[in-house]
Order: sequence, then structure tokens, then C-alpha cells
Amino acid sequence: MQTNREQWTSKLGFILSAAGSAIGLGALWKMPYVTANAGGGAFFLIFAIFTIFIGLPVLLGEFVIGRKTQSGTISAYQKLAPNTKWDWTGRIGVITCFLILAFYCVVGGWALLYIWKAVTGALQGLSVGALTDLFVTTSNDPLQVILATVIFIAINLFVLLNGITAGIERANRWMMPALFIFLLILIVYSLTLPNAMDGVSYFLQPKFDDLTSDAILQALGQSFFSLAVGVGGMITYASYLKRDVFLPSSALTVALMNLLISLFAGLAIFPAAFSFGIEPQAGPGLLFIVLPAIFNQVPFGIVFLLLFLVLFLFAALTSSFNLFEVPVTAFLEKRPAARKRVLLIVVAIVTLLAVPTSLSTGVLSDVTIFGKNLFGIADYLSSNILLPIGAFLIAIFVGFRMPRQMLLDEITSDGAFRFKLFATWLLLLKYICPVAIFLVFLQQLGIL
Repeated sequence: MQTNREQWTSKLGFILSAAGSAIGLGALWKMPYVTANAGGGAFFLIFAIFTIFIGLPVLLGEFVIGRKTQSGTISAYQKLAPNTKWDWTGRIGVITCFLILAFYCVVGGWALLYIWKAVTGALQGLSVGALTDLFVTTSNDPLQVILATVIFIAINLFVLLNGITAGIERANRWMMPALFIFLLILIVYSLTLPNAMDGVSYFLQPKFDDLTSDAILQALGQSFFSLAVGVGGMITYASYLKRDVFLPSSALTVALMNLLISLFAGLAIFPAAFSFGIEPQAGPGLLFIVLPAIFNQVPFGIVFLLLFLVLFLFAALTSSFNLFEVPVTAFLEKRPAARKRVLLIVVAIVTLLAVPTSLSTGVLSDVTIFGKNLFGIADYLSSNILLPIGAFLIAIFVGFRMPRQMLLDEITSDGAFRFKLFATWLLLLKYICPVAIFLVFLQQLGIL
């Protein structure tokens, strides 16, 4: 164990940071669109159930590993299962973080560019077609995308240089409440627009006829992707957690906050989209084309667009803090006093990966791997392959490799109710979660 190891100063700081790492791009630019087009309220209900019974048990498993070992994701497995290959679960997590950051930093850079365009008035008065052309031009401009990507990485470096408490915890303490407040402001604004309730109905009205087997598998996959399990990020954050924090309630709070943000995002987007008859999209098209087109049609709309862009930037940053911290903490185990040097090495590696990725829609668009550009292959490998493998291995490790009494000591206290909850959690983790994650893995590969 590291000497003089940092710890979160409070349970709230830990929860806000853990929730921030889970609430990222998917909650804001993918989840609302998928919900509306895959069953509406029926899909969201299934997603919520899967989040509590599939994603939450694995999240709690990561919390247990991290706090028990007080170590990074590689050393944690070496301590709990010495002289085995289980530490490769941690290594896979580190590799996954690097791959996610390769494209995550690019999207964060796009957000910075569009915040600047919103401030300077470059987005005002543009039609959907003009905004589409602008995004293509912007994302293909090598100087702009490289500079923006590097600035986004530099913001992460500035925060992470200050460590867990003065850096990550302090940043999340004001960024996460700001994210909630900004979303609430946008919801109130969207609901006051004409025909807003039609958008709410489209988003949340239960459409059980649209709830296909593929949609159910989508909800299942989204349930653990949205909690950021599988990369060891929650192991890393929990390794800085004090012994007096009750892990199940912390995990449940993170899961509920993630569900709430996913719901809020849809309530902010769909009423506004329906008011102006603009078809919502998923991914970059939503943030950089659809929303600017919507807000261009209302008084002071640019202010609300800027609010949403800043909100999106905060969500990207709170997630990237965690993704950076996984390899940093893992590499620090053998050199605990060298945080600055280790962080600079990690930042250098991410920069070497992210800069070419930022050029993948422009000058490097001809560079493909298995038919995908650099952005697409980084996204596919991390999201469709490595994340499900990581989540599957974590569920198996906690459920079958860690001694029952060790788990019991870590997450329970006196009381029959909590013991029953423990037994249910272990049952889900050992038998239900691995099967569910395996099905998602097959679906991501196109086998199901």
C-alpha cells in the first residue's frame, strides 16, 4: 500500500466524482435518442431495471475491489489473487482507458471549438444545411482539431496535477452541481416552448410494440456502459475511499444520479426539437447541428446553446478525469512519489493517440483498420469488445474468486436486512450479470 495515500475528503466528494465519471457522452447525446426510437418510456423502464439489477451489482463489485485493496486496478488483482493471471483484467482496463481517451479527447475538443464559435457568434442564423457543412469543415480542419484536442488534454492535466482531493474532487464539487443546474434551466426553458408536450410524449410515452429483442439488448448494454464499469475506473476511485463509507448506498446513489441525468437530457432536448419540427439525432449531429439549429430560432437562443455546450464539456471532463486517473494510479503503485512524472507520461501517450484520431475525418480519413477510421476503431474496440470483457471478468472475479467473508466484511454491517441484500447482490453478480454481459457482447459483435 502506498504511504501517505490520498483519500476523498467526504462521501459526497466521492459520489460526485464517481457519478461524474459515469455521466458522459452517452447520457447526453445517445441515450435520449435511443430511448425515443426504441420504445420510449417502455425502453427507459427496461433500462432502469437493468441498471439496478445488472449495472449496479458490477459497479458495487468494483467499489469493493478498490477499497479493499487501496490500490490501482492492476495491483488490486495482484493483491487479491497473487501469482495468477487475474491482473490482466486490470491491464485490459488500462488499455481500454487509453483507447477511449483517444476519441473522447477529440470530442471534448469539438465541444471547446463550438463554445468558442457560440461566443463569437459564428453559429447564429445558420440553417441545418449550413451547420452540417460547418461541422464537416471544422472536424476536417487539422489545425483547429489538433489545437482543441490538446487544449482539452491540457485542462485534464491541470486538474489531475493537483491530485485526488485538490484536483478531481474539487473540480467535481462544482462541475457536477453546475451540470444539474444547467440541465434544469434547459428543461424549464424547453417545456415553455410551443408543442413541448408533444416532444415529452414522443420521448417517454411507452411504446411496447417498438420494444424488440434488439432494443432490450440495447437497454442491457447501455445499463452497464452508462455506469462506466469494466475499465477499472470505479476500482481506482474507490481505492481512495475511507473505511466508514457504506458502499451499497454510494453505488445506488451513483446509479440513480445517472438515470436522472439520462432522463433530464431527453426532457431538455425533445420538447425543443418538436417545437421547431427538427428531427433529433444521436451523436455529434445532435450537439453540433440539431441543437444550434433549434436555438437559432428563439430569442436569446445562443445563450441556451452555450449553456448546453458548457454542460456537455463538463460531462466530458468529469468522465475523462476518471479515464486518465486509471493508468496514472496503476503506474503510481511502484513509484508513489512520482505522480507528476507519471501523469506527464500518461498525458504524452494519450496525446500521441488522440492527435491522429482527431485527423481521422480529415487528412487521415484514408487510414482505416477493418474498414473503420481511427476514431471509429478506437470507439468500436473499447465500447464493443474491451468494455464487455472487462465487466464480465470483474463480475466473475468478485463473484467466484474473492472469499465470501471478505466481501461480507467490506460491504455489510450488523442487521439481517443488509445480509439479505448482500446475498441477493452476490447471486446477481455470480450468475445473472455474467450471462447478461455475455449476451450484450454477442449483440455488439453482431452475432445476436
